[in-house]
Amino acid sequence: MRTPLIGITTNRSADPKSDDIPSLPYRQVISEAYPQSVQRAGGIPVLIPFHLPPDQIRTMVSRLDGVILSGGGDISPDRFNGEPHPAVFNVDPVRDELEFALVKIILETGTPLLAICRGIQVLNVALGGTLYTDLHDQFSDQIKHNQWDDARDRLVHPVRVVENSLLKKAVQQDEIWVNSLHHQGIREAAPGLRPIAYAPDGLIEAVEYQAHPFCLGVQWHPECLPKAEPMQLIFRAFIQAAMKE
Repeated sequence: MRTPLIGITTNRSADPKSDDIPSLPYRQVISEAYPQSVQRAGGIPVLIPFHLPPDQIRTMVSRLDGVILSGGGDISPDRFNGEPHPAVFNVDPVRDELEFALVKIILETGTPLLAICRGIQVLNVALGGTLYTDLHDQFSDQIKHNQWDDARDRLVHPVRVVENSLLKKAVQQDEIWVNSLHHQGIREAAPGLRPIAYAPDGLIEAVEYQAHPFCLGVQWHPECLPKAEPMQLIFRAFIQAAMKE
């Protein structure tokens, strides 16, 4: 069985050398935690660049065995009629365009998808769901979900895992502990998306798309938890699904 090829979406950040080449103001970057997690689970990571036209996005997906939508800045609230909030940050319409196109093609082709943090939000909005644009102001302050000042590998709170779900089959536990590095979250799950994990305050922490062979979204960052066995089991389940492609 061949080793699966896994595409990972990237972020854009300002290039400090952009004064040298004004037409190239950005760098496309990704945390090493993503490719390392893919390799650890048995896949080969490749990065998905920006500015691909639709035909090239489709060609790339056809050659991949799985896709990870990585974390990053906020989705434009215009895409889900979201409430404006001063905490909204790092909106990148170019990234939004790429990832929404990716979701459409992935759902058409049945390509295995693991959507992480921002990724679960992209998946939800692409299918017609909505988001809280700031959890503290619009949802609850029982749990501080934006633990950005803490170590990324710190386990912050438990999530309850729903029976007979992709996540339960992967981790084989009713409850797992996760990190928490987000200030937005799912308000209304999109049609076809099944919520399959919840934080103690009731926030949706994971979803699956049941009309798809393997489509899992998680609100936390499993790639930052290499010593947590449930997180490694998530990546292994994803890679195993990709091997079947």
